[in-house]
Amino acid sequence: MTMTKKNALGRGLGALIDGVEKEVLERKVEPNMDIAVDSIDGNPFQPRSHFDEQSLEELAASIKKLGIVQPLTVRETAGGRYQLIAGERRLRAARLAGLTHVPAYIRTADDQAMLELALVENIQREDLDAMEVAISFQRLIEECRVTQEQLSDRVGKQRSTISNYLRLLRLPAEIQLGIRNKSIMMGHARTLVNIENPKTQMDVYYRIIDGELSVRQVEELVRSLQSKTIKDTVKTERKKKLNEDFKQLSEHLNRIFSTKINFRINEQGKGKIVIPFENPEEMERILGLFDRLNY
Repeated sequence: MTMTKKNALGRGLGALIDGVEKEVLERKVEPNMDIAVDSIDGNPFQPRSHFDEQSLEELAASIKKLGIVQPLTVRETAGGRYQLIAGERRLRAARLAGLTHVPAYIRTADDQAMLELALVENIQREDLDAMEVAISFQRLIEECRVTQEQLSDRVGKQRSTISNYLRLLRLPAEIQLGIRNKSIMMGHARTLVNIENPKTQMDVYYRIIDGELSVRQVEELVRSLQSKTIKDTVKTERKKKLNEDFKQLSEHLNRIFSTKINFRINEQGKGKIVIPFENPEEMERILGLFDRLNY
């Protein structure tokens, strides 16, 4: 059971920071110490902007009873102070619980490592919404200069999974907000990404909200819309081709009869050719042309 859980979450924070235990032996990380809560400053690279208050209170209640099971990770700064690397939620809950000291590893890390560690820890959390994960992936790629292949190895997730999250960033802002608010699920979002037209994306999004559609229902709806789009495109192209053909024929007949020929055609290709005339003499001229064409 333990192994299955670990694989589901990825490689785990310990592996992602090259193994805390190994670094302790190499003196890159100081052994677990109790550090005053008031001496710890927040992580300026913290990617999370929202922490659920109820969840924090529940964690604080657990900390009061059992203490902090997993130590925080910090780096030492000037004047005997520390800067948080990983464990923002635990630190906030510890403050709520009234703790004066917390267990922590002191790690040597520059700003680049701080950013990467904060983002990686963020991704490993189970309570993140899909947009937070997507933004963290994007920041790791852009700010830490890693490829999707390297990112896949670091966080223990398949490259296709990373790509699916990154594609969410192409969605309209209102849909992204809906994902963050859990108005729609990740399955809904993946289906919306497959729609190319932003207006259609928004139309389907509102239909999901108003009709409380399941992911399967949305998939069927999108397939139906895409099928209709293909049919409409074929119809438009066919009509365009007919119009072009009849334009050439019209120009040819205009030259023969020396008058403007009118065409009327429907979508099925049926229609009429109308040859107008102004007076009986012009009608006789046109009829004479028909007679000559018959010979």
